[in-house]
Amino acid sequence: MRTQMIPGLLLWLVLGSVTVAQAEIAADAVSVAPLLNGETVPSLTLQDIDGKNVDLTAVVSQRPCVLFFYRGGWCPYCNAQMGQLKEIEPTLLAMGFQLIGISPDSPEQLRASIRDNKLDYMLLSDANLAAAEAFGLAFFTDEKTSSAYLSRMPLGSLVRTNGQGEPRLVLPVPAVYLLDKQGLVHFQYVNPNFRVRPAPELILTAAKLLPKD
Repeated sequence: MRTQMIPGLLLWLVLGSVTVAQAEIAADAVSVAPLLNGETVPSLTLQDIDGKNVDLTAVVSQRPCVLFFYRGGWCPYCNAQMGQLKEIEPTLLAMGFQLIGISPDSPEQLRASIRDNKLDYMLLSDANLAAAEAFGLAFFTDEKTSSAYLSRMPLGSLVRTNGQGEPRLVLPVPAVYLLDKQGLVHFQYVNPNFRVRPAPELILTAAKLLPKD
């Protein structure tokens, strides 16, 4: 069963296999129960920038993968992270990895992110939050945050009803996963503080340690 996330940084290295608990939306960012090392990526269908369905398991099976979740192209911290990953993408490709980003953005918004950030790697749309929930990263923002974000941006499609029957904006906690071709998680970085993202050097170091076979 997944372990509840403790406040602050949660960083795991390779562990044994564990039983996956049923995914649900966490009450807040520090209460998420993310996919653990030793678990396998769930079967999911996402959309690419053209709105075409993409089987995540099939894509992951092609090459080892650096998979990252971000809040959306409207988030400056996410854009900064996408730029950092762009810089190390040639090294990751040379190591045999592919780089994939997942967010609640629509395919049209993903195209804008690729254009504005001049990205070459794959971005996938999780507009219904199915992937964020399946990876245990989805959480309800508080009333203040929900009101502030919804007043500035068209994020109404990400509103869900929480356990108290109140409408709240749901977002994914930013995360980075390193997966082998079987979809097995070997490394993850999950931080409830959306302002803090893993250093590119950390991702490269973890990638070097991941078995390629």
